[in-house]
Amino acid sequence: MRAVGEVGQSGMGCFWLFVLCLFSPGGANVTELAGMFGQIQSPNYPEGYPSDLDVTWNITVPTGFRIKLYFMHFDLEPSYLCEYDYVKVAADDDLLETFCGRESTDTEQIPGREFVLTNSNTMTITFRTDFSNEERFTGFEAHYSAVDIDECVEKLDEALFCDHYCHNYIGGFYCSCRFSYILHSDNRTCKVECSDNVFTEKSGVINSPDYPNSYPKSSDCLYRIELEEGFSISLEFADIFDLEDHPDVPCPYDYLKIKAGMQEFGPFCGDESPGRIDTNSSSVQILFHSDDSGDNRGWKIMFTSVGTPCPVVYPPANGTIEPVLDGYSFKDQVQIRCNIGFKFVKGGDEVEAYQIECEKSGMWSSSIPTCKAIDCGIPRSLQDGFITFYTKDNLTLFGSQIEYSCFAIFYRMETELNSTYTCMENGFWVNDELGTDLPICQPECGRPRTQRSSIQPKIAQGRVVSKGSSPWIAMLSKNGIPFCGGSLVGDKWIITAAHCLHPPYDPDIPNLSNSDLINITSFKVILGRQKTLRKEGTEQVFRAKRIICHRSYNSSTFEFDIALLELPRKVTITDYVMPICLPENSIPTLHPGDMVIVSGWGKQFLHSIPETLMEIEIPIADHDKCKNVYAQLGRQVTDDMICAGLKQGGSDACQGDSGGPMVALDKKSNRWFLAGTVSWGDGCGEDNRYGVYSDVKKSLKWIKNVTNVKDF
Repeated sequence: MRAVGEVGQSGMGCFWLFVLCLFSPGGANVTELAGMFGQIQSPNYPEGYPSDLDVTWNITVPTGFRIKLYFMHFDLEPSYLCEYDYVKVAADDDLLETFCGRESTDTEQIPGREFVLTNSNTMTITFRTDFSNEERFTGFEAHYSAVDIDECVEKLDEALFCDHYCHNYIGGFYCSCRFSYILHSDNRTCKVECSDNVFTEKSGVINSPDYPNSYPKSSDCLYRIELEEGFSISLEFADIFDLEDHPDVPCPYDYLKIKAGMQEFGPFCGDESPGRIDTNSSSVQILFHSDDSGDNRGWKIMFTSVGTPCPVVYPPANGTIEPVLDGYSFKDQVQIRCNIGFKFVKGGDEVEAYQIECEKSGMWSSSIPTCKAIDCGIPRSLQDGFITFYTKDNLTLFGSQIEYSCFAIFYRMETELNSTYTCMENGFWVNDELGTDLPICQPECGRPRTQRSSIQPKIAQGRVVSKGSSPWIAMLSKNGIPFCGGSLVGDKWIITAAHCLHPPYDPDIPNLSNSDLINITSFKVILGRQKTLRKEGTEQVFRAKRIICHRSYNSSTFEFDIALLELPRKVTITDYVMPICLPENSIPTLHPGDMVIVSGWGKQFLHSIPETLMEIEIPIADHDKCKNVYAQLGRQVTDDMICAGLKQGGSDACQGDSGGPMVALDKKSNRWFLAGTVSWGDGCGEDNRYGVYSDVKKSLKWIKNVTNVKDF
């Protein structure tokens, strides 16, 4: 007898084991083989095998493997039902196969190409022969090998199999669990860690793990519902309730217990739902236990809570509450708001919203305060205007309306708009167009209260001006004697000639700077005067706050001979003091022949100062003719200048009229506007000589930028 085997184990070295067993006919021989593979041959193979043999091979491979046996050669004496010579293969005391003969018949079977496979890691092969082998049958040659058992597929022992997942490896297997499960100490069962579940919401759902699928084995779960004192928790079990039970012993395997305060409910098991449980407690513990067996579906609880009831609340006058419910209970909150235009008064502070809460005592956390109308307070006063209240008793509460108006005689709104203001919910008086800004009252311009009588075309030997018919004219006076004129624009600016505010022209200093201006304390600005030297009681007298000459003024050529005087305060608009309008951009340029009026206290032909203000109506002269006349005299008339007067002379401004107004009537609006300021000329009313005036329209942008006076 000869056998060769290999012994090995996964992860370890291996070695060869050679076993040679001698036998004697009629005796029994047993060979032990251990290893991952090996070879077995009948004695004397491939020569004829001896008679009277009884040989056994016991094969053992490592645990986790089974044995695969296959024959490379098989030649035994044929016999009916293998009575003479045969090979038997057994495992775990069970006969697997019996082989004999040379070919398979109805009563005999040879292994052929088939193999024998055990379910365990052991195999026994027995070879027996009778007393003869006359034909010299050659016997057999067989090979065996260890084959890995895939326990995850074959599940040879269901009781020891994995609860969730099985993983095979060569020679064995191991178990693992689904997410949120952990492997029990038996390395087979999956359980959950569920001993610290706390619910603090007033309602929710609690169920066994994987509900409604099978819950885990060998687990102890503790669920706690912890609410504030003042709530009462109720439990409602779902219809599907399935815990392993016992027909005779109450809940010995899996069970559910509930503890609420001093009360206990359960244990529960079986398939009958406990239904609804009112715990009358704000703290509930739910204990769930499962053993290491079973396949039940578990349980589900919907929990709700109710608090101590509080009285129904109602909204305050001019207010609302949210939410509006039929009843309120502990921890319910109510938001109370005042309607638009109203606010709560609480502790001296005004708030738009107020919140109260139902307390465990059954009382609200605070009483509902009163909604008080928002008070916008006394509206701001309007300079040069007044306020009209539309509400009785001059109320200033939400929704009240007022209207701003300018003093009707001397002022007008800056723009045509609705001047009504409403007390709004933000506590401000608001206008649809201006918002919270106030309208602006501009002094009425160019509309004297005294109408002008017919005018004789003279200043030199001219006509006395009617008192109040030129209320915009200003006298610049030194030591009580007028030296120049000016025009009131807006309520604190005088337009005059720049050369009035400089020392006499010096050819050695062709362009005087602002540092060469006369001292503002050396002269006075007098408005509302008619008489030249005598006070009349209608005057308003000022010292100039500052002098601003046009940036392009040239003292040698009188180009842009225009300057501004800022008064230290606003004038008081009266019948005798009123501003002249600035020319609108839409007004066409004056053309030759258009009539203008020039006013002043300048000297007359006898070189004496007049007793009173004089004026003259003269036509605009052709600009080119005027330029040619003065060109012959070596003088230059530039584009910023206007010429006016008669070719034959006799009507002109004179010394002392400089800076005074040249005005024209805008027939569309029936307002007088300032067309120019008296600048220079050659003599006073000489033949073929014209008066030259600074064109206000050419300096209009500069004037507006400095004074911020609007067009009329």
